Amino acid sequence: MTWDWSYAGDLVGPLLGGLRLTIAATALGYVLALALGFVWAILRRSPNVVLNQAVRWVIEFIRSTPLLVQLVFLFYALPTTGIQFSAFWTGVIGLGVHYSTYISEVYRAGIENVPRGQWEACTALNLPRSRVWFAVVLPQAIRKVIPTLGNYLIALFKDSPLLLVITVPEVMRVAYTEGGKSGFLEPFTVAAVLFVIVSVLSSILIRRLEGRYATI
Repeated sequence: MTWDWSYAGDLVGPLLGGLRLTIAATALGYVLALALGFVWAILRRSPNVVLNQAVRWVIEFIRSTPLLVQLVFLFYALPTTGIQFSAFWTGVIGLGVHYSTYISEVYRAGIENVPRGQWEACTALNLPRSRVWFAVVLPQAIRKVIPTLGNYLIALFKDSPLLLVITVPEVMRVAYTEGGKSGFLEPFTVAAVLFVIVSVLSSILIRRLEGRYATI
């Protein structure tokens, strides 16, 4: 099989359409992962032993289960219980919940890295709990874990092709569909190049963000 430049050029438009959906699913899944990961991290710090251990086991269960299995379960098995989402939102939820368990540990490490003196100072000043978290603890904790959070964003993006198994028309499913018409070499190659471009640009932006906050 020889490379067909004309065919490859014709594929750029449809694949870019799929890439936009891939980026949308990645962005929404990442926002969900950040929010839910914070909830997991806070609950893991609970003095309630039962709650603490329950959350710990939930996190371990999700982390120990392949993302592909989770997506298939959410899309094909969960609707039998009466709970159903569109393919796109199933993908967003699957990606977000899966990565939230990893991000929660990143948050927890950042929070535990805040000097104990900061907590004691807040207690001495009798600051409200919400102010302690959002004005003192989190700004310091998140600044230290930006590189790791950025790495997980890129990892989530690279796992997004798994959404093709639940019929989300993201870039790899578009490539698969187009490849069934005239061959898979060009579609998969162009799709791979698009993934590389987005991943490299994302890495550059994350490094700049990391450098910016490192000087604060």
